[in-house]
Amino acid sequence: IAAGYILLFAAYNGYKPGKIEQEVLPGALAYFNESYNDCRDDFMREAANLKDVFTGVEVLKINIPSESGLDLCIDLAYIPAQDTSVNMVIITSGLHGIEGFAGSAIQMMAIKEIINPELLGNTGLLFIHGLNPYGFIELRKVSEGNVDLNRNCANDPSLYNQKNAGYAALTDMLEPAGKADHANSRNRNFHLIAVRKIISEGMPALRQAALQGQYEYPGGIYYGGKEFEPQIDSIKQILIERIVPYTRILTLDLHTGYGESGKLHLFPNPVEDDWIRKGMEDLFSGYQIDWGDSDDFYTILGSYADWVGSLVDGKTHFPMIFEYGTLDSQKTLGSIRSIHNMILENQGYHHGYANDRAELKIKSRFREMYYPSSEKWRTKVIVDSKEILQKVFDKLTSMR
Repeated sequence: IAAGYILLFAAYNGYKPGKIEQEVLPGALAYFNESYNDCRDDFMREAANLKDVFTGVEVLKINIPSESGLDLCIDLAYIPAQDTSVNMVIITSGLHGIEGFAGSAIQMMAIKEIINPELLGNTGLLFIHGLNPYGFIELRKVSEGNVDLNRNCANDPSLYNQKNAGYAALTDMLEPAGKADHANSRNRNFHLIAVRKIISEGMPALRQAALQGQYEYPGGIYYGGKEFEPQIDSIKQILIERIVPYTRILTLDLHTGYGESGKLHLFPNPVEDDWIRKGMEDLFSGYQIDWGDSDDFYTILGSYADWVGSLVDGKTHFPMIFEYGTLDSQKTLGSIRSIHNMILENQGYHHGYANDRAELKIKSRFREMYYPSSEKWRTKVIVDSKEILQKVFDKLTSMR
């Protein structure tokens, strides 16, 4: 037993995801920045350049109110279909703020390497950059109100009265009191706490309870709020006006963190409409779609991509999540580490840190989980994104 404990302790506290096989490409790395302001400057410059190439390009800025005094804004670039309005593609970065670094890089690559007159003949593009600017700037996933925007979207306000009994049963684990300290005995042995929960509830149940979203604990993780956050409310009318002229809508929401390190996962909520599901499978043929109905994945409440499709009736809507894995969190130890990083970051934000070393370590782990410094990981994000976007856009523009 002692030997088993020592091995598990060492495995968890020394945990690292698997190696990524990818040649580092300087051209791919050039799309990445290390600050929100640099990401925003690059996006605004490239968006402005589009006006010299295509007709009717709009570059928009939405100011978001902030109690912290930060200059928060969402930037958008809309390129209408140049001939016939059939398809609309909406590409969103930074819904989870800290995940916006990779999302911004993908948007830059798409603007510079994929957009062309042939694509835009019957297809319009709407880029939404930094949907959660507060989280982007402060290196958090959530908004200034601690709300996860991907649990906040619904036209029916009953969403905000949902009960997550599984989360409630886990609050002692998910919302610890006191200052955050990665090095104390509880956190060094967090895997044992989680394993006990897994034995009693099962890994899928634990994952679902923690990640699906909750609406009762404002200081907790994956909190969905009590009403629309300003970011979501502010883009609603813009989305409606841009969607109306088109018949078919593809929403691509860019995320990082969950799944196999260095792998692009296609991760929508389950789709009940068989015709829509078949259309998505055709559009993304050659790629595995994880519909959230397997033991390795989960479903969420208040999904942004699903909400976009509900804004205008009578449209064919394909909601797709691109999730670029970082921690092998589809595996047990990786999943435990991922949840633990979330817990510690949230605890530190609300209750402070035990010392400077704890703050540095916790924030560093959190950043690496959503924006890895690995040049191989960053290169692979761009390489895989370019490949899939080119294939999907080719199929979309030729759909009948």
